[in-house]
Amino acid sequence: MSLQLSITPHLLQFKFDARTSRGAMATHRVYYLTLFDTANPGIAGVGECAPLPGLSLDATPDLEPKLKVLQEWINHSEVSADLLQDYLVSDALREWPALRFGLETALLDLKNGGRKRIYDNAFSRGKQGIPINGLVWMGNKAFMQEQIHQKLTQGYTCLKLKIGSLDFATELEILKQIREVASAVDLTIRVDANGAFSPEEAFRKLERLARYDIHSIEQPIRQGQLEQMQQLCAYTPIPIALDEELIGVQDAEQQVALLDFVKPQYIILKPTLVGGMQASAAWIDLAETRKIGWWMTSALESNIGLNAISQFTANYPVSLPQGLGTGQLYHNNIESPLQIQAGTLWHTAGEWASLPQG
Repeated sequence: MSLQLSITPHLLQFKFDARTSRGAMATHRVYYLTLFDTANPGIAGVGECAPLPGLSLDATPDLEPKLKVLQEWINHSEVSADLLQDYLVSDALREWPALRFGLETALLDLKNGGRKRIYDNAFSRGKQGIPINGLVWMGNKAFMQEQIHQKLTQGYTCLKLKIGSLDFATELEILKQIREVASAVDLTIRVDANGAFSPEEAFRKLERLARYDIHSIEQPIRQGQLEQMQQLCAYTPIPIALDEELIGVQDAEQQVALLDFVKPQYIILKPTLVGGMQASAAWIDLAETRKIGWWMTSALESNIGLNAISQFTANYPVSLPQGLGTGQLYHNNIESPLQIQAGTLWHTAGEWASLPQG
């Protein structure tokens, strides 16, 4: 018995230019990894490798050659499921976190019967939903206001606003308008600066944001400025969540050193960026030991990756809204049973569509 791997590239098309302080994206190239066992070729597991340009370690021209080498090794070396599992937890994919996540998902799916039931829990059985935040993308004032109105109408009780591209005064005005119609009792607001603030201006901006009862701010300053981030976390009027700061920090000793030095109020975990679900679980253990809060967020994967992240998240007794509302971003996403109802993500009784032809 041995495994076989096929790779299907897919160019996801955003319904609008997805803007952050780092720029805009109109498309997102992903790769679907399909594993099957030669002894039972009718059952296949599927995972998604979806590196984000500008963020993922493996968003490089070397990714496709790496995928081909991996495919050659699996298909011509009689690789067993046990051997592939050992490969996943070794250092071989250290610089390939998105690839590790996709391969890990495909193997878990295969082991569980190839039904995209990555984990067996109340969410994957359709018995329990996951609270999520409504994501409001950057754009001009009218575009952001339209998104906010839609999310509130759809029943979200937590909004996450991307900030850092508009004039700061305009962003404050948008927050003021939200608070005029929804208090902090009725609506939680998170903001994500994607590192847009300079260390010199960050504290002053945090003080101004705090007037609007902000739950938390993600990555207020650019990653890698640990002393400045430590000072911000120590004195901030708004809880700070580390996001990009976790990328590339893979040794347990480095992870411990980061959390113990910076002492953030929250960390945000994206399996595509940190190296998969086992890697995310290790971060969660470290955070909970230190009473640091956390939540999971997709990294703009299609529904294949989002499904795996959601099922992984449901293994934990989450109460905070998670960042798992990205399934509606694309014109050509993979149709799935994932549905959002009143700010809650559900795995319904719907069917999965076939993968696109490579």
